[in-house]
Amino acid sequence: MVVIAKGVTLTMLVGQNKHSLSSQSPTLSDLIQRSISLSFSLPPPLPQGDLCQCLGLSHHITVIRGSTLGLGSPGEMAGGQGGGMRVSDVDFDRVPVRVYEPPAAGGGDGGLRRAVMFYHGGGWALGTTSKLFFVNFTISVCVCVCRYRLAPEVHFPVQYEDCLAAAKHFLEPGILGKLSVDPQRVAVSGDSAGGNLAAAVAQQISVDDSVRVKFSVQALIYPVLQGLDLNTPSYQQNHNMPMLHRSMMARFWLLYLGVDTSLHPLLLSPSFLHHPSIPPSVRSHLNWTTLLPAKHIKHYKPVGMEMGSQEVTGQEGDLLPGLLDVRAAPLLAEQGVLSRTPRAYILTCEYDVLRDDGLMYTRRLQDAGVAVSSHHYDDGFHGALSFAHWPFFFDVGERMIRGYMDWLQENL
Repeated sequence: MVVIAKGVTLTMLVGQNKHSLSSQSPTLSDLIQRSISLSFSLPPPLPQGDLCQCLGLSHHITVIRGSTLGLGSPGEMAGGQGGGMRVSDVDFDRVPVRVYEPPAAGGGDGGLRRAVMFYHGGGWALGTTSKLFFVNFTISVCVCVCRYRLAPEVHFPVQYEDCLAAAKHFLEPGILGKLSVDPQRVAVSGDSAGGNLAAAVAQQISVDDSVRVKFSVQALIYPVLQGLDLNTPSYQQNHNMPMLHRSMMARFWLLYLGVDTSLHPLLLSPSFLHHPSIPPSVRSHLNWTTLLPAKHIKHYKPVGMEMGSQEVTGQEGDLLPGLLDVRAAPLLAEQGVLSRTPRAYILTCEYDVLRDDGLMYTRRLQDAGVAVSSHHYDDGFHGALSFAHWPFFFDVGERMIRGYMDWLQENL
């Protein structure tokens, strides 16, 4: 969900270079300072977008998209041949998909390749197929990047339905055969909102008996997995952290669900989770007091319970259906569904409001008997994976990419 605007300056790089940034593990103050410097070195497209929307000129998301044009990853390629691989834009059941094919399959497996179906992040409203690390691991893996439709043009469940349709099409034996993909070695993956979509699709594919080929692994990168409780310890700790703060995440949820932005305070309300329309069984699925390790709970307490279960106004009827839907909130899935999902890789960052979503999902999957590799970065922040290359280099981003690819190499 990281937004980069045109006209970037190199303020954060003054007096620093790749070697100085990676020479030692940064302290918390270093991370915050660098993150803030990065944030202030970029023009703020969100306020500019809000102004344009207030003036009736354009939707604020349209403004943000325009400000990011031309700033794709160096790995972005149009259809054709590049970097030793074939890149093509195709449709999977009418859903646009960019396919990165390695030049040749590895040996010892009958000439078949491994494959990853990837969903990009961006709050279900932004994002691109451009990810530099695709170039790195497509040497041995076929990567299909789903170009699902975005908000505000469409709302939930359209994004999910696009991703599911593309996945089901890709998993058809005929399509896998055409791409020389081993049906036993197919992963579903995504970052941030894409991690949300990947988790939801993995759940549905796992219980859909009409789908003969299943995903063998799921790899979720700082995923957003629920919107009922925006007061978890990670939301409290990182509520003003640059790149993705608590208020921004609430706005993305409202945009995704297609509800009025006037409900923003309601979604952030500490009493929202305790509304009588939310069943106790649902609350138990995101009860961080029991699901999180003590080291992440720290000194934080459930603020809604402390303040009392205040009555919410009745506007919650516009919010609750989407937030209670497991297609939008995979963390809420029942154990019987979770138990059928493939083994998982879940990446979380300490300085990320979404940290606890990933950690709670890790615990729920483990309780359901699913093997999970939890990779937590104590010096990580949301979107760090996108900052592993010049000019915005963070050592932790490079380590994340390496860890992600190493896990796929070993487990896919």
